Amino acid sequence: MAKTEDLSFGYLLSDVTLLFRKHFDRRAVKFGLTRAQWRATKVLYHREGLRQTELAEFLEMEPIAVGRVIDRLQAAGFVERRPDPKDRRAWRLYVTEQARVIVGDMEIIARELRKDATRGIDHDELQQALAVIGRIKDNLLALEQGDGTS
Repeated sequence: MAKTEDLSFGYLLSDVTLLFRKHFDRRAVKFGLTRAQWRATKVLYHREGLRQTELAEFLEMEPIAVGRVIDRLQAAGFVERRPDPKDRRAWRLYVTEQARVIVGDMEIIARELRKDATRGIDHDELQQALAVIGRIKDNLLALEQGDGTS
């Protein structure tokens, strides 16, 4: 009898992620934003005033990597750093008007890519697949926290 652990799926998940990123970046190139830059902009659009470390937590990225993303966004005029009034050493992050203008267009790109990627898959199938992938993620996170068994 086949066992769940005998089914290999890591490469498939990786391939899907890489393809999704590739197609998103191709569609969003007209705005001059990569997928990582778009994710950071979107989080800041909805949660202005975050510190870089807080943004890193939302994005599940290392703070130094987020710093590079923010540097590029700032240079392109999409994000600005403002001094934290409570901590002279810290900066708070805000989107600019230039970023606000393109958020709707970027949402359309993301929605259309999801539509193309899920063609032929009904809502219930996708919900079930996402639930399973979410549980896999939870299991892997538990391993990082020392809660899981190896």
